[in-house]
Amino acid sequence: MKRAGAGRAADHGLTHADRRGRARMVDVGRKAPTTREAVASGRIAMNAAAFSAIRSGAAGKGDVLGVARVAGIGAAKRTAELIPLCHTVPLDFVAIDIRLRARDRSVLVEALARTRWSTGVEMEALVAAAAALLTVYDMAKAIDRGMTVGPIRLMRKSGGASGEYRRGAGRAARSGSKREVRGRTGRRGRRGSA
Repeated sequence: MKRAGAGRAADHGLTHADRRGRARMVDVGRKAPTTREAVASGRIAMNAAAFSAIRSGAAGKGDVLGVARVAGIGAAKRTAELIPLCHTVPLDFVAIDIRLRARDRSVLVEALARTRWSTGVEMEALVAAAAALLTVYDMAKAIDRGMTVGPIRLMRKSGGASGEYRRGAGRAARSGSKREVRGRTGRRGRRGSA
């Protein structure tokens, strides 16, 4: 008996499903290592009291943004433990940029992951952004349990056989351009790195 959806995985190019639609890990052993980079971003919105406490450094648990930055870096390095079919990737660099945006009382996170390896680092960047945002929630939840996380999304990726992707530039926009990718605020902030 054929499973519902079997065969569709291959039709749509899903690499983590075999021809019968079963989950599988992708074999990257024959791929040549190349430099790969990914940037993910996300935000957490909150009430005025929580935003003020984070901005002034008065949150009861301490340095919210500093701890969130370290959490994002640490999470990127443990992505394969959280996402079942991810490969363990030797990361060369992780950076977490965190900014406060007063107009909508939100914390913006941008996570960058880089490696020279045979598979990409999109998941590492996404996990880093998510962990940083969830850490902000954890550290400020005593003030505002109604904080809203999201969206969290891939902004760009480069390297590998699929080429370059940039959000808003098409499904798989290929470009030799090294232009700076800007967050929703239109400017870059300082980055924490590992």
